[in-house]
Amino acid sequence: MVVWEEMEECVFTGKVPLRIGIRMMSPLFLLLLLRAYETHNVKCGHQDPQPPLHSYYQSGDFIIGTIASQAFLLSTSVAFDEKPPETLSEDAIVVTNNYQHILALTFAMKEINENSQILPNVTLGFQIYDSYSSGKRTYHRTLQLTSTGSMFVPNYKCDTQDNLIAVIGGLYSETSQQIADILGIYNIPQFSYGFAPVMTESHKVLSFYWMVPNEALQHMGIVQLLLHFKWTWIGLLADNQETGGRFLQNMLPVLSHNGICFDFIDIYPHLSFDNIAELFAWRTEIYDKLWSSTVTSIVFYGEADAMIFLRFLLHQSEAEGVRQKPTGKVWLLTAQMEFKSLVYQRNVDIQDIHGAISFAIHSSEPRGFQQFLQSRRPSSATDDGFINDFWEQAFGCLFSDPANEEGDTCTGEEGLESLPGAFFEMSMTGSSYSIYNAVYAIAHAAHAMLSSRVKSRAMKARERGKFLKLQHWQLHHFLKRVSFNNSAGDKVTFDHNGEVVEGFDVINWVTFPNQSFARVKVGKLDVQFPPDEALSISEDAIVWHSFFHQARPLSVCNDNCQPGYSKKKKEGKPFCCYDCIRCPEGKISDKEADMADCFQCPVDHYPNKDQSACIAKTVTFLSYEEILGTSLVILALSFFFITIVVLGTFIQHHKTPLVRANNRNLTYILLSSLLLCFLCALLFIGQPQKVTCLLRQIAFGMVFSVAVSSVLAKTIMVVLAFMATKPGSRLRKWVGTRVTNSVVLFCFLVQAGICTVWLATSPPFPEIDLHSMNDKIVLGCNEGLPTMFYCVLGYMGFLAIASFTVAFLARRLPDSFNESKYITFSMLVFCSVWLCFIPAYLSTKGKYMVAVEVFSILASSAGLLGCIFFPKCYIIWLRPELNNREHLITRSNWAS
Repeated sequence: MVVWEEMEECVFTGKVPLRIGIRMMSPLFLLLLLRAYETHNVKCGHQDPQPPLHSYYQSGDFIIGTIASQAFLLSTSVAFDEKPPETLSEDAIVVTNNYQHILALTFAMKEINENSQILPNVTLGFQIYDSYSSGKRTYHRTLQLTSTGSMFVPNYKCDTQDNLIAVIGGLYSETSQQIADILGIYNIPQFSYGFAPVMTESHKVLSFYWMVPNEALQHMGIVQLLLHFKWTWIGLLADNQETGGRFLQNMLPVLSHNGICFDFIDIYPHLSFDNIAELFAWRTEIYDKLWSSTVTSIVFYGEADAMIFLRFLLHQSEAEGVRQKPTGKVWLLTAQMEFKSLVYQRNVDIQDIHGAISFAIHSSEPRGFQQFLQSRRPSSATDDGFINDFWEQAFGCLFSDPANEEGDTCTGEEGLESLPGAFFEMSMTGSSYSIYNAVYAIAHAAHAMLSSRVKSRAMKARERGKFLKLQHWQLHHFLKRVSFNNSAGDKVTFDHNGEVVEGFDVINWVTFPNQSFARVKVGKLDVQFPPDEALSISEDAIVWHSFFHQARPLSVCNDNCQPGYSKKKKEGKPFCCYDCIRCPEGKISDKEADMADCFQCPVDHYPNKDQSACIAKTVTFLSYEEILGTSLVILALSFFFITIVVLGTFIQHHKTPLVRANNRNLTYILLSSLLLCFLCALLFIGQPQKVTCLLRQIAFGMVFSVAVSSVLAKTIMVVLAFMATKPGSRLRKWVGTRVTNSVVLFCFLVQAGICTVWLATSPPFPEIDLHSMNDKIVLGCNEGLPTMFYCVLGYMGFLAIASFTVAFLARRLPDSFNESKYITFSMLVFCSVWLCFIPAYLSTKGKYMVAVEVFSILASSAGLLGCIFFPKCYIIWLRPELNNREHLITRSNWAS
């Protein structure tokens, strides 16, 4: 019971789960617990049995705890198969750039304590420990933050207790998880300035705040960046921690879905000084992959210090058998990675990183921060337990030590601005900026909470102590509503998940031979925009590696298919490796975008010769303005006027024997129908309209039927006239105009019947033809029912053949002016023209098809006009002496 009484000297502050746990303990387990407690003499006032190597404390009314990540420890390994040495050595290897995180927190505290507008009459203090990237030490120091002062008595309040209101940490996701395991029990607000671990719902909702954007936004940004630069053939390197596995699990399906595939996907070992042999073996293996790979873009994912590992990877010496460095690579880095170096990398060339593209946590430069850094000296920060080791390793010197016989001695007056950027940056980094904002968020929330307690009357001095008893769990209500503009002008606010509402910057790493570098902001990933519009890039501002001669690098499995080609998958290769094949006829591909298939142009466009673009089709029809149309119009009108002249001649000489012997009425009908034939050709020229489409084929068919039937009637009349001259012939009564007129009328009525049926069933109509010609939109007339059109032509052909047959049989009959021979020849021309018309008509398209028909009309009409009437006009005009009755009788007798 003595032990129990000693325990009762302290106030037990365990939460409900611990109380329930103790109540549920079996008597035997409780006895063992008390026996252990008594054995180790754990009671109030005892010092921490394992004090921290590095710590930094500043007192204040409210304390903000911090778990930093500045150093790695090289500890003497302890095996249980032999007695350990009496003294265990622990040497710290400092990540010098991480010291800025401590200075950012110190600077923010200094600004707040000097600002009368935030927490007036209240001071902020801090307690900083290092996790050393060790889970054991992280748990230990987190518990120590919840203990009393320098005493290590977790879960108890003994004597004077620091008023811990929040904890900032850690830099690594695993460290954040370990801190949250402890702080989640106490519901102490935790601000992580690294990327989020896998959190339980209780931690996520109640006690955890992210000072960096959600990593899912970065995943989306990586995809958008690769698509922007058209890098579809990449390599992936990720660490073998839980975060690396999560990254690959989330990203691989998304990248594949967006047409991005991988030459290699590799997991690199965790950076640790306990697995040096494994690191060197892996480096040799991956170096060969980098050298042989055809990828240009490599996505490198890792935790905050992964840049140290990347530089270790790229630094191969000749002693390690490296023939040549893999050049022509663009490293795409994640926001966790800042430019850092360890001591042994002081002289390692950084040019391999030149031109890398990286996402970065947004940062701005608070006023006075660089002056604060320039004034930082070990002599002015005597309470800073981190500065001496940092100073020695950053400047490559040692402070005064009797055992130091060689090496430079640190004066303590060296300036941080003299360090190369790989060892210490004078501009505020993204992680430091997150810590800076976290301090201000805590201060603003505490200010809002204290302000809510102030009543209308002034607070009495004696009430101040009670007033300052702020419980950390009460701060959550105000943290979720905190929103402020920091001194750099940026707005800081949290969403409902406790994540800061902020995007990422896109930066370009520009390195220089003197080990310095510049972070050039070239774009932004804005959380306020839709995913497909969130990324903005100023490509002109990017400085690429000198290997690329300032041209945008290509990272594709093979050259992009040129316009006019489509891709064809290569068997046994990833889906973004393919051959390029020519587009099928009639299809195009118009982009160098690795098109999976060619596509058809719109119906009013056609492919160009290279099948790389669509050209608008030109509208075409047989118009009066073009040469072909004008020529046909002139030809038609010329024949029209010639026909008028011939008709006028025959009318003028209607009493002459030649005209009277050739049946004047039939001659007038034939010449009139030829006049109309030449005119109806004009209906085929010009833009087709509804009326012209209805009239032109019908008019052509009927007028030509009259002309051909007139020729047939003339042929029949020649035969009847010869037969009627024979003695005792009964055919005399058939010789006369009645028979010829009947033949013409009958033939005309048959054609009129065919045309009437055509118009009644399927009349012609205007048509826009988009398909018959590749490069033209043809305005024409659709004949409606093609069968009726060919019936009209067939009927005219039948009349022509009948006339030709009769005339051919009667060619040797005696007549004065060889009428039957002229008719035979004219029908031969007529039939030849229309026999040639059919294949020519079927083999042409567009306006040329119409031109063929117009030409056939003109040629056949001109053939009738010339063959039948030219000999007669010759006699009338040039040999009038032959145009008399005596000559007619003489010729008839001679023929007999």
